Amino acid sequence: MSIGSLQLVLRPPQGRFGWWGVSFLALAILVFLWWAALGSQINASNLWNGIPYMWDFLVRMMPPNPEFLERLWKPALESLQVAVWGTLLGVVIALPVCFFAARNLSPSPLIYHATRQILNCMRGINEIILALIFVAAIGLGPFAGVLALAIHGAGMLGKFFAEAMEDIDEGPLEAFRSAGVGPFKTFFFGVLPQVLPAWLGTIFYRLETNVRQSTVLGMVGAGGIGFELVSSMKLFKYQDTATCILVILAMVLIADLVSSRVRALIR
Repeated sequence: MSIGSLQLVLRPPQGRFGWWGVSFLALAILVFLWWAALGSQINASNLWNGIPYMWDFLVRMMPPNPEFLERLWKPALESLQVAVWGTLLGVVIALPVCFFAARNLSPSPLIYHATRQILNCMRGINEIILALIFVAAIGLGPFAGVLALAIHGAGMLGKFFAEAMEDIDEGPLEAFRSAGVGPFKTFFFGVLPQVLPAWLGTIFYRLETNVRQSTVLGMVGAGGIGFELVSSMKLFKYQDTATCILVILAMVLIADLVSSRVRALIR
């Protein structure tokens, strides 16, 4: 290492407080992590003592019960249907809202900030909580899962749609506006071609995520394979539980593969 490089490494941090500020920040981070560890009751000895029980649970799950597959194909397809319609409705809800959440397209700062907060609230509530609300409102079944995924997904999709529009090149928009082109033609010919690849990638990523989430929503009565998973565990049929887990893993892996291939094609 040269003398210049050594001086660069040993140079005190820039800023008002120098090394004192860096040391204080490092200490504050350590204290925060220690506080978080206490609150979450992180205990290595408890984990070590629990390994035999986890091993016993895994042994009880082996081998998976292949006969249980006949009972799982319908709930698995139901989870897939919930994921597809949850994604589709999320897109339908997000599209009209995202224009008001884009800083460069929103009519006013007030509407922009209000729309952003609405999207924050929509995606700030977990899908399982939303599923519990909809199950209580409309009853058990996959439709509650569809609505839960749609509301949460619309919050996420609306945010990403808006951010994609904020990053576009403003040159074509200014050209269309100076030529007197209306807002709809400006969007379809100036905005949409720039954001469509990013939008499609986000939609397929959300579909992949919803496939994972739909397998869990059945645990709270929102349809899908999650109900069979919970039922097998409550009945201590751990080999059936292993079969459910393998089917869920297969669904997630296939969804991830298809989503990755599609996103690679549209880039």
